[in-house]
Amino acid sequence: MKSDVRPQLTIGVEEEYLLVDKDTRALVVDPPDDLMEEYERRLGIQVSTELLRSQVEIGTKVCKNVAEVHEELVYLRGNIKEVANRYGLEPIASSTHPFSHWQDQKHTRKERYDQLTVEMQGAARRLLICGMHVHVGIEDDELRIDLMNQMSYFLPHLLALSCSSPFWEGRDTGLKSYRLTVFDALPRTGLPERFASFAEYERHVRVLMDAGLIEDSTRIWWDLRPSANFPTLETRIMDVCTRVDDSVSLAALLVCIYRMLYRLRTHNQRWRIYAPMLIRENRWRAMRYSFDEGLIDLAKGTVVPFEELLDELLCLIAEDAEALGCTDEINGIRHIMQRGTSAHRQLKKYELERAGGASNEDALKGVVDKLIEDTAEGL
Repeated sequence: MKSDVRPQLTIGVEEEYLLVDKDTRALVVDPPDDLMEEYERRLGIQVSTELLRSQVEIGTKVCKNVAEVHEELVYLRGNIKEVANRYGLEPIASSTHPFSHWQDQKHTRKERYDQLTVEMQGAARRLLICGMHVHVGIEDDELRIDLMNQMSYFLPHLLALSCSSPFWEGRDTGLKSYRLTVFDALPRTGLPERFASFAEYERHVRVLMDAGLIEDSTRIWWDLRPSANFPTLETRIMDVCTRVDDSVSLAALLVCIYRMLYRLRTHNQRWRIYAPMLIRENRWRAMRYSFDEGLIDLAKGTVVPFEELLDELLCLIAEDAEALGCTDEINGIRHIMQRGTSAHRQLKKYELERAGGASNEDALKGVVDKLIEDTAEGL
């Protein structure tokens, strides 16, 4: 049944950061317990541990608009940096570390993480990756599933604009988002399934639960999923953005797309549903190239420049950006195109260091320095 409940479109953002030693620029393998204790004293439930001890996760409060998202992220990042600096550490908002190895890391002693490592073995131990997850408040269950089905089309576009993981264990991978090649080794990842109703979704989840394979739907790690804990859709495909302004712009783009899709629905229209194999092809192109080589325009059946697709999308959501008061933040999407994603900037820094005579090791340390600088920009 079609819902008439207008979604609130509240926003919540989670970001994961890596902690590096100021002197060596390597990941801190065993940070002091006092560090997390101080984070929790300052930020309470808005900060948490992650699978590996070299990671930390923050989450904004429920934000009514994009301006509040910006304010929250600046506050949280600022506190993460200030406390880390007291221990000779720096946070970097990057989905992989340029040269540290996963084999050297220690995982956080927590029942959930222990279970994950036992179950997933090497696939879990390699999860030296960070992401950005954006929750958008959509209270009606049926509307949530309907919008999830339509939103899948746009997931590669969001990934292409967020790439921040070109390096892995000291090598240029040739991919702008290597993170997803690591994450996709887990089950129940990738593009979301499609369901005719929320009840159908729940029935499928129940099969896995009744079989004893998962405890609940938090063990479903699709690029986009209904949250198990909140009346939201949680978009998980994006790399963590190094610059806070880029994070805010992508959160704005996401909520504007949802508003546009709901607006179409109120006029008995909807976004065309395309075969998953075609969306997966664009997902791969976004992982490999970011926006450099374009994506398939699925309506035309040809690869077109990403800028052309973006122009069309920004025109479609212009009235939504105005209604949501985030036109400036949406304009920031064009700035990402102009200066490149974090992956582009990391690779450029590496090339400049090498051209200046730096060794591979020193050039990678230079990349970490750039990440430290960009993570702190705007705080």
